Amino acid sequence: MEQVRPSMEYFKTVFLLSASILIVVMNTTMFNIALPNILRDFSLQPSEGAWIVSGYSIVLAIFTITFTRLSDYIPIRNLLTIGILIFSTASIIGFFSDSYLVLLIARLCQASGAAAIPGLSMVFAGRYIPMKRRGSAFALIASATSLGFGLGPVVGGLITDYLSWNYLFLVTVLVFIVIPVLFKMMPKETTTKGSFDIIGALLSGTSVTLLLLYASTFTTWYLLGGLVTAAFLWLRIHRTPAPFIQPEIIKNRHYRRIVFMSYVGFTLHFAVLFLMPIMLEQVYDHGAAAIGFIIFPGAMLSAVAAIYVGRLIDAYGNIRILLLSQILLMTSALVFFFFAGMSPYGIMVAYMFTSFGFSSLSSSSTNEVSRILPSEQIGAGIGLKQQTQFIGSASGSVLAGILLEIYSQPYTASNFMLPFGVLIGLMAVSSMVLYLYTLGLRKRKRAAQ
Repeated sequence: MEQVRPSMEYFKTVFLLSASILIVVMNTTMFNIALPNILRDFSLQPSEGAWIVSGYSIVLAIFTITFTRLSDYIPIRNLLTIGILIFSTASIIGFFSDSYLVLLIARLCQASGAAAIPGLSMVFAGRYIPMKRRGSAFALIASATSLGFGLGPVVGGLITDYLSWNYLFLVTVLVFIVIPVLFKMMPKETTTKGSFDIIGALLSGTSVTLLLLYASTFTTWYLLGGLVTAAFLWLRIHRTPAPFIQPEIIKNRHYRRIVFMSYVGFTLHFAVLFLMPIMLEQVYDHGAAAIGFIIFPGAMLSAVAAIYVGRLIDAYGNIRILLLSQILLMTSALVFFFFAGMSPYGIMVAYMFTSFGFSSLSSSSTNEVSRILPSEQIGAGIGLKQQTQFIGSASGSVLAGILLEIYSQPYTASNFMLPFGVLIGLMAVSSMVLYLYTLGLRKRKRAAQ
């Protein structure tokens, strides 16, 4: 690997990568807003339409860890170029889609390319930005993510209302223009010899897909297939010299707890993003553009606040920001439960807490992972964390769809209380895990003394 250049130079690269992440995240939230229109156009049930969002997240989960593991052997800028080319090509195909099948295939292909951008951006920051500035770098990435969540609904709503959801794909082609700039700004890493565990990658992706299919269909064969492939993956992890997932990372109790909190945070966020457009349309009779503008303030607040969150992380450490994120996310779940059915402004306020809490969790948890893992495990550790987060994204959408389908359409405000209540329970468990994590750190510190 190339020797480290001044951190400010690499910070410019992180800024460029963050701009790419902005477009990738917009690609997710734009389709959340267009979901009611897509459901109508193709006569789909909410759980079926959820796969436009959750299927995208599943493929992101599978390919994110694949790209981050490949970064141990292949230069990051080469992997990013491949990912962006796949993403842009799939976007063009999606623009011309005229059936649900073609739309779904385009989305899944998009995800396979998009997966390179968030994961490798995190790996780049963890590898090249010094620890004293790493919190700010991760916060910049989180800020771009939040801004994408904010702009996506607005852009998606306007395009869906005045053009068609097909035109959403044209926005994402813009990421193609960053390729020549990446080659100029990114370090010229050398290719490292090593064996990539293809079988482990396939087992990981298959087990994740089958278990999530079971979660949405409750088909026993999916559950059995997922458990069997997960068992084979577990055996391969412990019997292969260079496994796809390093066993040392999985055995790290502190790492597992951080990843669990991230999983719950993503589950909550994407469940909320799935429920809000449907609730605003069916309960309050809002169009796509109006829905976008209701979601926009919360995401913009988070994008601005993320910059200050990075400074707080650098100044006070990750634990306090992790605690802040749990408080904000729990508050958001409570506000949704008690006030979303009273007024659309209740939804607007609740999402402000959601978006700010999500941004704080994303920055602090990733920075904490880069702190507690050895340098040679950072790439794999961040990749596995990203995969788990995207699994949370998929399961959040699917869970929300299943809980909503207990009731019949058109939905009333009271029908949304069950999914929001489940989110409160998930946050209670996540907060308990944070307590156990801080307790473990204290014991570890006392033992070291």
